[in-house]
Amino acid sequence: MLRRLCAVLLGFTLLGSVRAESPASDPVARMQQIIHSYVDNKSFMGTVLTVKDGKTLVSQGYGSADLEWNIPNTPTTKFRLGSITKQFTAASILLLVERGKLNIEDPISKYLPDAPEAWKKITIYNLLTHTSGIPNFTSFPDYRSTEWKDTNPAEIVARFRDKPLDFEPGSKFSYSNSGYILLGYLIEKISGQNYADFLQRNIFTPLGMADTGIDSNKAILLQRAQGYEPASHGSIVHTGYISMTLPFSAGSLYSTTGDLLKWEQALFAGKVLTPTSLTRMTTPFRNNYAMGLFVTERGGHKLITHGGGIEGFNTSMAYYPDDKLVVIVLGNLSGGAPDRIASALGKVALGQQVTLISERKEIAVSRSILSDYVGTYHIADFGADLVVALKGDRLTAKLGRQPVVDIFAESENTFFLKVVDAQMEFIRDPTTQAVNRLVLYQNDTQHEGSKQ
Repeated sequence: MLRRLCAVLLGFTLLGSVRAESPASDPVARMQQIIHSYVDNKSFMGTVLTVKDGKTLVSQGYGSADLEWNIPNTPTTKFRLGSITKQFTAASILLLVERGKLNIEDPISKYLPDAPEAWKKITIYNLLTHTSGIPNFTSFPDYRSTEWKDTNPAEIVARFRDKPLDFEPGSKFSYSNSGYILLGYLIEKISGQNYADFLQRNIFTPLGMADTGIDSNKAILLQRAQGYEPASHGSIVHTGYISMTLPFSAGSLYSTTGDLLKWEQALFAGKVLTPTSLTRMTTPFRNNYAMGLFVTERGGHKLITHGGGIEGFNTSMAYYPDDKLVVIVLGNLSGGAPDRIASALGKVALGQQVTLISERKEIAVSRSILSDYVGTYHIADFGADLVVALKGDRLTAKLGRQPVVDIFAESENTFFLKVVDAQMEFIRDPTTQAVNRLVLYQNDTQHEGSKQ
């Protein structure tokens, strides 16, 4: 549930081969080719919306909203959003700030008189920026065994209120669904409304977001997508059950691509928050995280983004403010495809090159050269070792406790994976010519590993 946006070498749904078509000169055709490469491999079902300079480039559904009834996904299909919910929670807090109901620099104990002693130094700002130190309750050992149980905000808070902090408030970033549960709890206490009503009255109704709301397992929701997950031998199965009372203000929303576009356009046009509040919401504090949003750069272009994951659903929403580009991908098949599709479509829309796995060509490299690359490389970003070994005439790689995978030579010193979209480059010391490090490229980031 509510997964973090993080790039771990093998942390995504495995991909098979994709259609080996040459890149199209027409950006929309290339976008469709990219999307269909994931659809064809049964790693993506969902809807995609890409809008640049007010012009819609892609607005389409792919695969099934309901496999048993053979109901296709369309642009009006409703998906669970997971952690995209967090930006709505953050905006709601800032609306209360604008109305003089709270100050984000206030300690949360000001509004929670019974707060434990360990929370006395935690501010609302710490909750918004994942710097509170409150442990993430969705990582607790008993979490999976309690997902089915209906609950309320006070009961969720009780799960983590007496746990020791992971670190001194403000000193580190650690993604915590607990913090955003607390923010929803505060919204209810301070506004006197329940979380769903606050969002409806202050955001959804004013913006005309008629296809967005807090999801419920009991409600009849027209055009709802069912959630699925990949299984063995390329099959697809229903995902596990989760009570939608549990994710609350950290991940309980459903929506459509069209409604999310309304949200993006209104938020960044200043129709939701004042300019001061919007600046605060989009100013990162630690680890490129602002308030409910990551704010970073991709290929020289500013990017404001967040994704989400909850049983059977993965979602990704990206906004390039300087380019007036919005990319929204909502999926109802668990896995990392929505993030990768959103990234690739953003590149294409900005005139950048995208290479599909199927378009990478393996070449033969001598065993003597391959043997130079064998060894253990410590990747500090992951806090793990990447072990490279020689198996026959090919190299293999193993990151931490992840399984061993084959890597394929694209040039004498660059290699690619087929199970995920990632590449490795081995680098020699310019003086000794000994291989002393590698660089792992994945998800528009690079991670360096030093040979041990």
